[in-house]
Amino acid sequence: MSYTTLISAAELQALRRTPAPCVLIDVSFDLADTEAGLRSWREAHLPGAHYLHLEEDLSAAKTDAAGRFRGRHPLPAREHFAALIGALGVTPASQVVVYDRQGAMVAGRFWWMLRWLGHDAVAVLDGGLAAWVAAGGALESAAPARPAAAVPYPLRGSLTATIDAETLASRLGRVGLVDARAGERFRGEVEPLDSKAGHIPGARNRFFKDNLDPDGRFKPADQLRAEFQALLAGAAGDPVVHQCGSGVTACHNLLAMEHAGLGGAMLYPGSWSEWSSDPARPVAVG
Repeated sequence: MSYTTLISAAELQALRRTPAPCVLIDVSFDLADTEAGLRSWREAHLPGAHYLHLEEDLSAAKTDAAGRFRGRHPLPAREHFAALIGALGVTPASQVVVYDRQGAMVAGRFWWMLRWLGHDAVAVLDGGLAAWVAAGGALESAAPARPAAAVPYPLRGSLTATIDAETLASRLGRVGLVDARAGERFRGEVEPLDSKAGHIPGARNRFFKDNLDPDGRFKPADQLRAEFQALLAGAAGDPVVHQCGSGVTACHNLLAMEHAGLGGAMLYPGSWSEWSSDPARPVAVG
């Protein structure tokens, strides 16, 4: 059995008692203190968990070769990411489990990126490190050894899809667009990170934290399905496109929809940070 969306702490404990190959990844990260996640991992992490940094490992340079701004967390080249995860021992036979300490804020991004390489046996630890500890799981501080004979992950057909700014602009009003940012940012009341406040015209707001129960675990699949169906009722066009500030928390909504049985949605990686950097692109508020 493979896990493709979420895995509970109890399920992970049972999995680790089997001979099945399992790779653990910690992607804890704090936008206000970009080294906090690494410090936390060094202090304590799940046994055998490797650490990957959102900005250094899961993102590319903010500008492309032509000097164009691509957003705050552009996707790296698939080949680069394939080499990175291959160095951690991830193969097509691996069950990968990823977690963070921020309600799956970054874990969802890693989950989506591994599917982007064509690897579907990847799951987010539901409730993160806190759920593991609450279930009696052990922690350690030692860095795990990396495989000596690791090879890049073999690129296959992607299980996910992206859309760029130009294509999205040409299809506004013909796709269902979902923005994962907090309501006040979506409405344009505040903008602490990007060049302009507001949202892409036609977008509907689904704050990524609304996917979670108060205990930090994802809501049941049937509840998520009902909430997303209500959100998208009457939305123009197909497919559904997810975005946020920089293409990170949008993946949380993608994960929630996939867990709810509502697959097939796309990611706009540049998201609001890229969209708002071009004064020619339309902006909506309210």
